[in-house]
Amino acid sequence: MPDTATPPVADTGIRPTERIPVRFSGDGAGTAELSWGQREIWRTMVRQRSWLPIGGWSRLAPGTTLDNVAAELRWAMRRYQPMRTRLRFGPGGRPLQAVADRGTIGLDVYDCPDGADPAAFVVALDAQDRSRPYDVVEDWPVRMGVVRRRGVPTHLSTVMCHLVTDGLGGRLFLREVADPSSAAPLTGTQPLEQARWQASPAGQRQHAAALRHWERVMRRLPPPLVHSTVDGPRYRRGEFRSTALPLATHAVSQRTGADSSQVLMTFLTLALGSLGDGPVVLRPMVSNRFRRGFETVVAMVAQRGICAADVAGVPFAEALRRVGSAAVGAYKYAYLDPDGADGLAARLGVDAEAGLWFNDRRVATRQGFSGGLPAADALRAAADGDFRWTVAQDDPFDPLSVDVDDAPGGAWLLTVFTDAARLGTDGAEELLRAAERIAVREALS
Repeated sequence: MPDTATPPVADTGIRPTERIPVRFSGDGAGTAELSWGQREIWRTMVRQRSWLPIGGWSRLAPGTTLDNVAAELRWAMRRYQPMRTRLRFGPGGRPLQAVADRGTIGLDVYDCPDGADPAAFVVALDAQDRSRPYDVVEDWPVRMGVVRRRGVPTHLSTVMCHLVTDGLGGRLFLREVADPSSAAPLTGTQPLEQARWQASPAGQRQHAAALRHWERVMRRLPPPLVHSTVDGPRYRRGEFRSTALPLATHAVSQRTGADSSQVLMTFLTLALGSLGDGPVVLRPMVSNRFRRGFETVVAMVAQRGICAADVAGVPFAEALRRVGSAAVGAYKYAYLDPDGADGLAARLGVDAEAGLWFNDRRVATRQGFSGGLPAADALRAAADGDFRWTVAQDDPFDPLSVDVDDAPGGAWLLTVFTDAARLGTDGAEELLRAAERIAVREALS
């Protein structure tokens, strides 16, 4: 990015007052193949025709200056190699990661108009930065903007391309940037080093072992989908807000001793099984941070796993056991070259996108629930979840995917993405409502 004082013009009308050039340097420069985690998210970006922006905004502590924010950005660019990474394209258009050892990035400064709410202004700024086009070759993968009110910095917006990191790495980034003095020396395996190991004999053995697992599961997949015609945009996004589901998951997890994510996956597996025949194929998002060198790295290391569970007609305890057993294989073998998995699906002649894609993104309740065991009366009194469709578009989402997040008031927010040619809107809503009904039934049994 050039050292320029000429700010870009935003189509929404929100324009920076100035751009502060922030020069940075860092070690570990080089060019290599994408790591497996980077390659997986890159393929998602291409499929969804989106640079998949992540991040958010925050209030600045009183007394924060522009120099403070610029120093914070410089520190982050130096520390995190993925923030200095852009793409290059080799023969045939194959993407490569290129880590720079120095450069200049712009810190944009926005003045909130008198009479406007700075919090609302930064929300609009965040949305604008997510919607602006992103050049993976020329642009640094982070956009940072400071909002001032009457000359005083009040808010900060930080938006990054998903190639930089996954969700857990993003939370680690936020903690370290908030208090750089407490950040430990870097020990995590950076993406360039990941790519070198993945190309080594040891990495190829890991990939081969994972492919053997994937082949066993993929042989249970149906042939490629013959797309039906749908009315209106084909890809839909909906939100289901439930207070009964977390209460029931808490109760069943406590009673069985099973991890809450396993319990929730079982509810969804039973619900999806009720909509069709045969074993349910699950595609959980796996963080891979249990692997050596990945625990504290700010990088994209999460990948999709795959497993199948036949739960038709079995008691809930057995369904829970089968889903848990299948999930172990998904977690163990989610570390592989995703191009190899696609090639395998093509050789087998199966639908590579079949199954339920599942991403448990909870933070507050992921490691445990607060409070005592929910009372049966509370479960019975919990209202049915509230469902609404929020987006209909022609650009693809994941084919059938459910993301789970903690929500205010002790609720969970389940976001469903569906290809209406694969599972229509009625079926996608019923999947979540059935999971809630099954959860309450099992919690009360």
